[in-house]
Amino acid sequence: MSDTVSQPLLRPVRLGALDLPNRILMAPMTRARATNPELAPTALHAAYYTQRASAGLIVTEGTWVGPDAIGYIHVPGIWTEAQTAAWGQVTDAVHAAGGRIVSQIGHLGALSHPDHLDGRLPVAPSAVDPREMSFTPDGPKETVTPRALTGAEIAATLGDYRRAAENARRAGFDGLEIHAQGNHFIAQFLNPRLNRRTDAYGGSAENRARLLFDIVETVTDVWGADRIGVKLSPYWRSGTAFTADEEVLADYDQLLKRLGDCDLAYLHLVGPDGGAGGEDALTAFARLRAHYRGAVVANLGFTRESGNDLIARGLADAVSFGEPYIANPDLVERFAHGLALAEGDRGTYYSGGERGYTDYPAAGRV
Repeated sequence: MSDTVSQPLLRPVRLGALDLPNRILMAPMTRARATNPELAPTALHAAYYTQRASAGLIVTEGTWVGPDAIGYIHVPGIWTEAQTAAWGQVTDAVHAAGGRIVSQIGHLGALSHPDHLDGRLPVAPSAVDPREMSFTPDGPKETVTPRALTGAEIAATLGDYRRAAENARRAGFDGLEIHAQGNHFIAQFLNPRLNRRTDAYGGSAENRARLLFDIVETVTDVWGADRIGVKLSPYWRSGTAFTADEEVLADYDQLLKRLGDCDLAYLHLVGPDGGAGGEDALTAFARLRAHYRGAVVANLGFTRESGNDLIARGLADAVSFGEPYIANPDLVERFAHGLALAEGDRGTYYSGGERGYTDYPAAGRV
């Protein structure tokens, strides 16, 4: 039998307006299964998420807020009627299975490539090449120098986020998560190496965070703050632009304090790579917890043991799991009964189709 006393992960929790039966969240993961011209989810997506409905909360793969946001192949969007209707079929299926699901919405910005955009340059805070790799329909290619958004275009992009939030609500999601992690669009605005603007969206750390707060305000107007989450990765290291040095972390300390005034449902925080459950993770989440007064969801590499420990220490309210959910649709049950976890086939993570997506059995059916 499961033991909610010894396993904090199995205890219910309330995150804003979201009542969850356990603290095991399914993290957003790109799986590249929207292999149709509409970039709409399919019955395969509905089956995939429904298989994982025992999670305390499912956060969908990041979905594009508009055509200029696209940056990977076969990733669904949520800006058209067809996409919205298809997501409605996913949420219906998850709810029928007793689950809860929120939509993660995002934009790739400078990490995109003209190959995704009918030859147009990607948009970004400034015309600075992030010097990373973009994953195009023809394979990985070096990023290009993007085009800096005008003030009017930033306002239009906020409109894209509003439309995505409205569509997510119409599709029957239980809430919304703003993708602000990694090296994507919002993180590019936060980054002083990539954001060299001299208007209200650049310069000081406070100005560089303005876009994030404008997006929070925009989607909160649609949903209410208690159904909104934000995902951030202060410790992200990538290329030459994302360093996670002390100056960056100090900026995030202040950002977390300001976000604490937004009364969000939760803040989804990615810890240091390779440090999950170890001293690096404990130190990192102690620091993050000290600066944010709301509910924290911890992410990156946690196990059953280290996730339980983090919650028991009071350093997080819930833990999200990404890769373990690929091959273990019944992850909650496996954690509850101490069962071994299955290993995923990495060759099928982004391959399209049912194989390596919906064909992993629950432990009782192995």
